[in-house]
Amino acid sequence: MELTGSERHRLKKMAYGHRTLHQARQRATIVLLAARGRGNARIAADTHLHMDSVRRWRGRFAAGRMAALADRKRSGRPPTFTALQVAEVKALACPLSTESGTPLSRWSCPELAREAVTRDITEMISASTVRRWLRSDALKPWQHRAWIFIRDPNFRGTAQRVLDLYVGNFEDTPLGEDEYVISADEKTSIQARCRCHPTLTPGQARAMRVNHTYGRGGALAYLAAYDIHRAEVFGRCEQTTGIVPFMKLVEQMMTSEPYASAKRVFWIVDNSSSHRGKRAIDRLANRFPNAVMVHTPVHASWLNQIEIFFSIVQRKVVSPNDFTNLDEVRNRLRAFEDRYNATAQPFHWRFTTSDLDDLLARLDRHQPGRHEESSTAPAA
Repeated sequence: MELTGSERHRLKKMAYGHRTLHQARQRATIVLLAARGRGNARIAADTHLHMDSVRRWRGRFAAGRMAALADRKRSGRPPTFTALQVAEVKALACPLSTESGTPLSRWSCPELAREAVTRDITEMISASTVRRWLRSDALKPWQHRAWIFIRDPNFRGTAQRVLDLYVGNFEDTPLGEDEYVISADEKTSIQARCRCHPTLTPGQARAMRVNHTYGRGGALAYLAAYDIHRAEVFGRCEQTTGIVPFMKLVEQMMTSEPYASAKRVFWIVDNSSSHRGKRAIDRLANRFPNAVMVHTPVHASWLNQIEIFFSIVQRKVVSPNDFTNLDEVRNRLRAFEDRYNATAQPFHWRFTTSDLDDLLARLDRHQPGRHEESSTAPAA
């Protein structure tokens, strides 16, 4: 058996490739050994295959060359379900389950299989078959995500103001070296849960174990302000949230350098009762003339970078909640601030005004005309 240079290269790649399927590797090896002049009996002994297998693949290659080493097409078992039945089951999964009159909040694969039989789409079908059909079209009717329409009539202008501050601009003017941007908010109701049994340390093939039963040791609020360009956090713990605790946080930060002597310090906050509306803006300006309060749009706290820091606190400090008392909570939060500020880097904020326009366009496709005023309004 003679091989061309191209055939020999492809066969060697099949025979010695790390990702080659086992069957393809065996067939390529048979042909390469045959090309070296070895007989069928010796090839069978070297490859530990039956001589009939060696004879079959050697003959196929001689008749059809490289293409003959692939599996031949097989008719296979006739399909149990028709294409129409598959389409009907998929169509059943797309509308809300309540629209079909069933007392279900969402579909599951067993329920869809049962409904398909009830509607005489098929006489019998398993949940695994339904799951396989839905997976082919990435349908997951058992999952859901919460969302909300924009209610702020000037959403784009308000949001753009915040996004411009993140990139160092305010009203189309770059910020100076003595101007700072602060993101602030409150994390409410951090409880001190004293576990009734000691927490067990992790071990080999065993996660840390925290007892479910606990005693309540009270709760506190954690107020924090984050300098988004210097990646520095200032925080304090209070018994509750409100105007007075928030102003204490402002006092703590604005009386320290470099903020006390800064030209302007922009405070990005949401619309909670502690700093809502024009009164909060005037209150801050009267107390600190160089402070400028900037609100995020209504129901858009996700635009506030302090929420990213709070998520880090929740994962690394609060959970799992196992504190003896509130003093232990306070001490750990203060210690974490020092640890975080020692190595922190500014967050890589990726949501830009272009992404904002894309978001508003997607929402307009859901409810045409609802956000035309907000999407075309000039920046405040």
